[in-house]
Amino acid sequence: MNLQNLPKPPPELTAALKAVKQHFVYAAWFSAAVNLLHLAPIIFMMQLYDRVLASGSLPTLFNLTLLLVVLLGAMAAFEWVRSYLLIYASNKIEASLRERVFNSAFQLALMGPQGKYHMQAMSDLTGLRQFLCGNGVFALFDLPWFVLFLLIMWLIHPNFFWFSLVAVVIMGTMAFITEKITGKRLKDANEQMNKGMGHMVNSLRNAEIIAALGMTGSVRNRQMGLSDEVLRLQTEASKLAGMMSSMSRAIRMLLQSLILALGAWMTIGGNFTGGKMIAGSLLLSRTLAPIDLLISIWKNIAVARDQYERLCKLLDNVPAEPERMPLPAPLGNLALEQAYITPPGANAPVLRGISFQLDAGDVLGVIGPSASGKSTLARAILGLWPAFSGKVRLDGADILKWRRSDLGPYLGYLPQDIELFDGTIADNICRFSEPDAEKIVTAARLAGVHEMILRQPEGYDTMISGSGGVLSGGQRQRIGLARAIYGAPKLLVLDEPNSNLDDQGERELVAAIHRIKALGCTIIIISHRTMVLAAVDKVMVLKDGVCIGFGQRDQVLAQLKQSAAQPTALAS
Repeated sequence: MNLQNLPKPPPELTAALKAVKQHFVYAAWFSAAVNLLHLAPIIFMMQLYDRVLASGSLPTLFNLTLLLVVLLGAMAAFEWVRSYLLIYASNKIEASLRERVFNSAFQLALMGPQGKYHMQAMSDLTGLRQFLCGNGVFALFDLPWFVLFLLIMWLIHPNFFWFSLVAVVIMGTMAFITEKITGKRLKDANEQMNKGMGHMVNSLRNAEIIAALGMTGSVRNRQMGLSDEVLRLQTEASKLAGMMSSMSRAIRMLLQSLILALGAWMTIGGNFTGGKMIAGSLLLSRTLAPIDLLISIWKNIAVARDQYERLCKLLDNVPAEPERMPLPAPLGNLALEQAYITPPGANAPVLRGISFQLDAGDVLGVIGPSASGKSTLARAILGLWPAFSGKVRLDGADILKWRRSDLGPYLGYLPQDIELFDGTIADNICRFSEPDAEKIVTAARLAGVHEMILRQPEGYDTMISGSGGVLSGGQRQRIGLARAIYGAPKLLVLDEPNSNLDDQGERELVAAIHRIKALGCTIIIISHRTMVLAAVDKVMVLKDGVCIGFGQRDQVLAQLKQSAAQPTALAS
């Protein structure tokens, strides 16, 4: 495996490896003991052929056999301890990185399609942990000891040394060829498999519309095409790796037979013994075993290398959030200062030069045509998309400077696409935190859904799926509102909160907004429909990413009506 092309480990991975460095050092020492004890059966064979058979001494045979049993028992114990050390170290590495990898993958997912390496970040971490306690690492620990075995070969006979050295070169060349002919194919196969997994996840998420529009066959054919390409690439790599593994085993057996033939030739010449001949064959087997093992598990090594590279890229692309001093609980004062907002992956800002200020308890309605930047504004206010230029401030502090874990309970968000999660209605309302029945019911009452929830089969304990299950679109939206206002947040952003509501539901929404406003919560409502504007104090009008109107509701709406009437007046 070419280690030179591996990326430099990020600080977190370096720290995790340093924390278990001592375990790998101990594992290396136990590997030394294991490899030295592998000489026991070899020496036993030499003594058996050259001393016991020659002398016919049964006590010597008994003592040698007893000693061999003890040494091999010790070797088994050392191998078990080495395995335990690597299992413990790999588990500790995963435990220390799990939270960081999850947070990085989650943060990268917010960046949209260009946020790569997050789809299987946790499985990459688990796969790397499994590799670190598997046969591949054992082979790497054992590989350097071929030098000792070669030196012992020299002590047995120089001819054995030169023969074994040639054998090591041959097997090393086999390993190098295996890397060259399979590495690129395995990498391409893994990338294609990740693409197929992403497509499959997206298809399952949209199963309802796929079935309704009769797209199942087309989506399935596309998925099968991606799977066929993965299968082709993996088959090519596996065929080549299997061929190289079979050849390496055959060559290894041939080399072991040839060294026996060489020993027999020298024994016939009278300057060698049968014990040395057998010992040479066993030593060569032990010398070549790690190389042969590396060739046979090369696919696993290639997969582990890709996993390591993806984890390094993930952690490098999303640096750890610096430790910040906790700020006082926000009151809800919001200000944007010449904010330019560019969505992740976009080349130009969607919002340009947005400035306004809201006091705690203000309710702002944001209106404008489609693609004017309303949802982008919502994400910027919540700190999900950072401002390219300018600032978004909450109580005077940059929204990005707040610790998300501290700020989250004070924020409420109802997106356009309501995403509920597998669990009970109560779990979804309390954001899967420790359930607080009083707070859950309070949020449901504020959202006007308490009575509706009580009519469900199990009330608040009714299980729902990610798509809402037994709930209608309007019910899902109102439970999403209860989740948004759980815990009495100080800043609430509602993006098209009435999109799935009828007139009665919209009137109840307006009443809910009045109740929430009475608690001193700052509310931003994005809507195309005008009924909900009855609950707002101020209105902002966006068009093509620019604010063309901001102020008190009645004043701004009057200006809009006047602007709309001017072309009619001119035409008459």
